[in-house]
Amino acid sequence: MTDVAAALRDAAQRLAGVSDTPRLDAELLMAHALDVERQALLLDPSRFEAPTGFVSLVERRMKHEPIAYIVGYRDFWTIRLAVGAGALIPRPDSETLIEAAARHFGDRAPGHVLDLGTGPGTLLLAALAEWPRATGLGIDASDAALAYARANADALGSADRSEFRVGDWTAGIDGQFDLILCNPPYIAASEALMPDVAGHEPAGALFAGADGLDDYRRIIPDLPRILAPGGLAALEIGHTQHISVRELAETAGFKVACRQDLGGRDRALLLTRA
Repeated sequence: MTDVAAALRDAAQRLAGVSDTPRLDAELLMAHALDVERQALLLDPSRFEAPTGFVSLVERRMKHEPIAYIVGYRDFWTIRLAVGAGALIPRPDSETLIEAAARHFGDRAPGHVLDLGTGPGTLLLAALAEWPRATGLGIDASDAALAYARANADALGSADRSEFRVGDWTAGIDGQFDLILCNPPYIAASEALMPDVAGHEPAGALFAGADGLDDYRRIIPDLPRILAPGGLAALEIGHTQHISVRELAETAGFKVACRQDLGGRDRALLLTRA
């Protein structure tokens, strides 16, 4: 076995060519190999010796496999979500939608939540963790993603408050929802992506036609039918899409506000009844 500090230094040097965060990647992989939390590793690395399996994890990362797929999870909002091939990896930017919803409802709580394009249950399960009495429905076109969503609901103790269903956006959905969350594909077909994303994450969860707006054009016109009075629809957008998606929402009769992510980029459009 190898000293952990030395193994981390070597791995970080190797990963510098494939990652913007090579040291963090190395630490996450080492913690996973040791089956400990990263905080425990950093608190006292001298307690550990690098296991032989660490090298194979670094080799996988060298091939641009996302860290979340290698370790099998991604932390999001206040929850940990299992992820893997076929499921879009949760991004910190998407937390903007949950934060905006929490501000919108304040001391109130949404009773019924809809997550369109739920993936591994990302936004729905974060919302159910935020509002323990809420119930929700997650829709996705991918059976693989929904398998992760159901497993995550079980692990988080939310299975009795959530339902996950294969669907095509709002088609076939009845009733109204106090909170509608949606992180649809919004990348233009011609846009180049980082190898980690392009080579591993599901294209169907990323690309949306020539201008990246195809799915907004399908989703937004039907939202008035399923958004409850006093409710909120929060849609994630690409940081250059504010005006285009706002126009679609205003045409559908909504009042629209925009919220920025932690990087100061337009990230969430908040739709309420005008």
